[in-house]
Amino acid sequence: MTLDITIFEETFTLHPSGALYWRAPQILLISDVHLGKVSHFRKSGAAVPRGAIHKNFDLLNEVINYFNPLEVYFLGDLFHSYLNGEWQLFESWIQKQNKQTTLITGNHDIISPLKFESLGIRVCPVLRKYPFFFTHHPSEEEGYFNFSGHLHPAVRLRGMGRQSLKLPCFYHNEKQMILPAFGEFTGTHVLSPGKKDHIYAIASNEVIDVSPTI
Repeated sequence: MTLDITIFEETFTLHPSGALYWRAPQILLISDVHLGKVSHFRKSGAAVPRGAIHKNFDLLNEVINYFNPLEVYFLGDLFHSYLNGEWQLFESWIQKQNKQTTLITGNHDIISPLKFESLGIRVCPVLRKYPFFFTHHPSEEEGYFNFSGHLHPAVRLRGMGRQSLKLPCFYHNEKQMILPAFGEFTGTHVLSPGKKDHIYAIASNEVIDVSPTI
């Protein structure tokens, strides 16, 4: 189940995959997919099922089919590291898409921009579309609201006694929105929200506003 919110009088839809859809211009935001990470783990001897390689692509197809956007912005760390076998899968996947695609580069995006541009993907370190600007690392800029990723945000919810639950989340304050990591096997980082911050947790294929319970 998705959740709609309003930022600067614009409607955004939060999806349980971790993607964010900007409704008016039909732009889909996705952060920290980390393609190639499963192959990297397997090469290092980690016991990761080979079928896990396809999960990110299946999830990408699912969320793109759900929203049918005109454009897709990847907010950094699209590919985890150097080229490996998953690059060929990515090439095949992107060639089947008919969406204008932009990669806003992150710290893991060390593959040459020419490789992405040869696939028709625009590559840039920052993108501005007033009143918003899009980066990989959370940033602040006077007069703009920032959308970013990088931190893989999560929230820890506490119940009765010593019970607690850690969930990936969208983190939203007055100046920025930090998206959760989209990719499998990416890990999370628990944030400590302020009293005025909004936290939208992802649980059981649903996005839930948990801000009042923290």
